[in-house]
This record gives sequence, C-alpha cells and structure tokens, in this order.
Amino acid sequence: MAFSPLISSHCSSSSSTSRILSPTKLRPNLRSSSSSSSSLSTASNSVQFDLKTYWTALIAEINKKLEEAIPVKYPERIYEAMRYSVLDEAAKRAPPVMCIASSEIFGVPRSAAFPTACALEMIHAASLIHDDLPCMDDAAARRGRPSNHTIYGVDMAILAGDALFPLGFQHIVTNTPPEVIPENRILAVIAEFARAVGSTGMAAGQFVDLRNGNGNGDREGVVEFVQEKKFGEMAECSAACGGLLAGAADEEVARLRRYGRAVGVLYQVVDDVMESRRDGGEGVKNKKSFVRLYGLERAMERAEELREEAKRVLDGFVKVYGETKVAPLYSFVDYAVDRSFVVGDGEESNQGSSLKSSL
Repeated sequence: MAFSPLISSHCSSSSSTSRILSPTKLRPNLRSSSSSSSSLSTASNSVQFDLKTYWTALIAEINKKLEEAIPVKYPERIYEAMRYSVLDEAAKRAPPVMCIASSEIFGVPRSAAFPTACALEMIHAASLIHDDLPCMDDAAARRGRPSNHTIYGVDMAILAGDALFPLGFQHIVTNTPPEVIPENRILAVIAEFARAVGSTGMAAGQFVDLRNGNGNGDREGVVEFVQEKKFGEMAECSAACGGLLAGAADEEVARLRRYGRAVGVLYQVVDDVMESRRDGGEGVKNKKSFVRLYGLERAMERAEELREEAKRVLDGFVKVYGETKVAPLYSFVDYAVDRSFVVGDGEESNQGSSLKSSL
C-alpha cells in the first residue's frame, strides 16, 4: 500500500487517532510535515520526497491500465462483477504501487513493471471478494459501498474472484516485454503469486481465522499467524515481485519480503488501534487483533516495532542504491502509521475503521 511526521520509538496511549506514535529520531530519518512532502535525511545529505504526488500519479496510470485489461465481454455479468471490485475508485492501489517502487530501486522501467503491478491488484481484488463472502468474513460492505456478493450474489462473486486469479497470471505472461524482463524472471514472479495466495499464504491465514472463530483465536501464535498471512502476505508479494522482475539477488528479494510483510501487518495493527480509539478503548470486533490480544498500549508498541523493523531492512538498500531510490518504500512505512493524506477517492477515516482495509 505517503508520509507524515516523524514517528517515535515509544508509544503513548494519549496520542490522537491521526498520530499513533510521537516524534523521535530515526536512521535514516524520514520526516514529513502536515503536507505530503517528506525528506529522507542521512549524515551526508537530505532527499526530498513527496509520496502523495508519487502515489497519486501511479494510481492514475494503474487505473487506466486496469480499465483496459478487463473489458466487458460475453458473458457480460461476470465481467461486470470483476470490474466492480477491481475498478473501485476508493482503492488505494498499494500492492501495485509498492511493486513499482521496489522495482525502481533496481532500475526496472515502469512499462515493464506495470503488467505485474496490475496483476497484483487483480489478485488483491479477488482475495477481498472471497474474504467478504458470508461463508468467510461475512462483510456486507467494502470501502464504504456494498461488497461484491451484495450486488451480484454469492455465486457470481465466487466466479468473479475465481476468474480474476488466472487473469492476473495471464496478464503478466502476455503483457510483460520479454526484451526487458527475461522469461525466467516472469516465471519467478508467477511462482511468487502462487505462493502468496496458496495454502501456505493467504489461504492459510483465512483457514486459521475461520477455524479459530469460536473465541479460541486470542492465543498469541494464532493472532500473529493470521495477521501475517491475511494482511502481510499481499504486501510481501508486492515488494518481492519488484526485486524478482529486476533479477535481484536472493538476499535482496528476501529483504524485500521482510519489508513488505512488516508493512502489511503494521497497517492492520494501526487500523485496529484507530478503531479501538474510536470505540472508546473497548477493543475491536476482530478477535484476531493485537489490540484484543495485548491491549491498546502493547498494540501501539507492536506497531512501532514493525515500523522500525521495516526501516532497518531498507537501510541496506540505501547503502547500495542510494536514498533517492529507496525513499518511496521508506515513505510507505510512516504513512502506514500516520495516514497523513487520503489515497483514492474514499475517506481515510472510513478506510481506517474497516477491519478489512489493507494496503
């Protein structure tokens, strides 16, 4: 899945909802004002970065390419259902934006990364359609409007999700320029997609979430697993795919995985904290939340740990590729905490309150 003020290495339960943590020094140091412009500071120099402009510009390009990728064909109804979720104007497009940002560290042209980026959004939309089903999370609304099955029916929603998964694979294969991205890298990206959505990835998180829905899910190991798989897996895949497209070294791809996983879980932990505050500190409805397991104060500390973990992972990239190329990924981390501006056409307050909102 922008960034705002410098965030502290300690947490305070008295902070406002918009500022989960308080300021402190970071190394490297990402500072944001009340606007969307940030600076990445090191001992040598300072790099200015405006995440909002970067993210908004990419959203416009991604939306256009997604519109072209899913034209209405026969049978029209299934394509309409697919487009309803994929082309949602409130979507933040964080998976494709994170993919492009990570690929640009290594110099991959955007034109070569866009097919994978758009496929990530298709996979993301498919997973949300299925998560919202009555037999899964039973969510009647998504991003402030009716869920896919509420409009098109459960049967059509299942088919729309089923169709989007393979469409994502097909889109990568047929649209990635082979003269820029060799075949072995394309295969590696497809394998990464399959891993992320499969029985060791998001499907595993959904299974454990359902299996422990009777109240036994407050155990620490279960909560950690569900959060990592349901909310960290998509971001992990998005960041890793940027490196895979570039043919990055295995160790670099592994670091991108750790970064994405930390940011994905961080975003959800902050969502839980924000919801708890709106509810007067009574906790959140989601039984698999850190707030319910640890309490508000410890959940805020966990958010800070995840933020620091994500930034530590990026430090190695700065040493090799420079601050400018890594600035977007640094910025994602602080935005996950501060939510300093609205992404997409939805209201951030609504996005933040949704237990299913994601990067």
